[in-house]
Amino acid sequence: IAKSGTREMLERVRASDSPQAIEDLIGQFGVGFYSAFMVADKVTVVTRRAGEATATRWESSGEGEYTLADDRRFMRGTTVTLHLKPADSDDGLDDYTDPEVIESLVKRYSDFVAYPIRMKKTVRRPERDDDGKPIPGSEREVVEEVTLNSMKPIWTRPRSEVSEEEYEQFYRHIAHDWNAPMETLSLKAEGRIEYRALLFIPEKAPLDLFLRDRSWGLQLYVRRVLIMDRCEELMPSYLRFVRGVVDSADLPLNVSREMIQQDRHIRQMRLWLTRKVLDHLAEMKSERPDDYRKLWRQYGMVLKEGLASDAENRDRLLPLVLFSSSDEGGDATDLAGYVERMKEGQKAIYYLTGERRDLLEQSPHAEALAARDIEVLYLTDPIDEFVVEAVGEYEGHPLRSAAKGVLDLPGEEEPDDTAEEEAADLGPLLGLLRRALQDDVREVRESKRLIDSPSCLVGGEGDISPQLERLLRESRGEEAVPKQKRILEVNPRHPLVRRLAALAADASDGDLALEARLLYDYATLADGTEIPDPAGLRRRLAELMLRSLPG
Repeated sequence: IAKSGTREMLERVRASDSPQAIEDLIGQFGVGFYSAFMVADKVTVVTRRAGEATATRWESSGEGEYTLADDRRFMRGTTVTLHLKPADSDDGLDDYTDPEVIESLVKRYSDFVAYPIRMKKTVRRPERDDDGKPIPGSEREVVEEVTLNSMKPIWTRPRSEVSEEEYEQFYRHIAHDWNAPMETLSLKAEGRIEYRALLFIPEKAPLDLFLRDRSWGLQLYVRRVLIMDRCEELMPSYLRFVRGVVDSADLPLNVSREMIQQDRHIRQMRLWLTRKVLDHLAEMKSERPDDYRKLWRQYGMVLKEGLASDAENRDRLLPLVLFSSSDEGGDATDLAGYVERMKEGQKAIYYLTGERRDLLEQSPHAEALAARDIEVLYLTDPIDEFVVEAVGEYEGHPLRSAAKGVLDLPGEEEPDDTAEEEAADLGPLLGLLRRALQDDVREVRESKRLIDSPSCLVGGEGDISPQLERLLRESRGEEAVPKQKRILEVNPRHPLVRRLAALAADASDGDLALEARLLYDYATLADGTEIPDPAGLRRRLAELMLRSLPG
């Protein structure tokens, strides 16, 4: 079946004084002669060399002993006879005398071996008359020798010689997908090591794309023999949707999974394949933007994982990433397009994170940005929290959350005299709110980001977002992730805040406790996060309605 390398391996072990050398034997014979004893109780080999008068028979039951004897063979060559173990479906041992089982194995592992694999097969054929025409109802069984493997690896042929129909048929064969592939890449690497690859990007994302235990990877062939059906080491996890085959002549046929994880050729192939796929996506985005947007809708979220996990290719990945935007048209944009549309004096790239775009569009955090016609990126994928942390900045412009810190906006000027008259003196109100909400917020301050809303909650510069906090609490437990206090900002120009400020000048803490709590509830709802005490909110609303009714 393949070279086992037993003698060579044992000689290296004997020459080494290290016990580790013996442990390294494990996994070195993944494909070799000893695999025959997995299915056979006894193996007989009869071989005759050219020019010899007699043949030699080797026989063993795989228990450490063998016998050698002279034998007879009509012509030169070798015959290997496997005395099969009984079929046992409970132990996964198939009936290897079943032609369908043999055909399935050859088709899966050796379909593209350059030499024909033939088998005698009993088939039914009709009798024919003197003119060679089949006679109806006169079938009989005949034994024919059929070739089981195609011997035509499509990836070794130039792309100009392969039709799209042939590529589609091969894709369906390896991917078990009824749809045609979205993209096809035929690649060839030459140099110190040579290998070929035929890669496909499916039209639709598989349903299990984000399952934790999902297996993925490319098919690895060595000299046209399938070694591994899904080799994860050939492609990073954020490109796990790519299907296809890689064929190398520089790897040994007895390569094991342990060797693959450490082999420098595999690492070089992974690096080369990753860059080729990313270069193809960049070309697709530049020359066929509509097709790329279709691809992004299917695989955008998984591609973003690369920004957080693959620092080596981050510069290639970042131009490929699209973000939902408040820019007119509401279409997705890349960071280069955002920077081109930045306002004069704008320093940062602003974004908001949340569960849905429609909620972010109504967020009070973006009111000052919208008033100045400053574009905001809406980040609604869970991975986005890690993306902005990993990216940090683009072309010297930091990525800043519109819901954190104090906004430094272009064109921000001191209010005119009219605005000063309209703005309330918030000193007493801020003190009252700090005391009433000291268990829920870390600070209460005047807001420069609010235009139409009376209040909002913002995070500090180093805080995580409420969405990320919720995800962490769900995955690690509430005790592992303490609830973080945020900052309550109030709008000094809002009529509600102005009324409260006027009352706060002569009121005690208890007089406005209800209003203070409702102002915090309003900010929590506007933030899109859950109310920590829904029952308390219902009571407060009922009490407020009761106060407002006459009588």
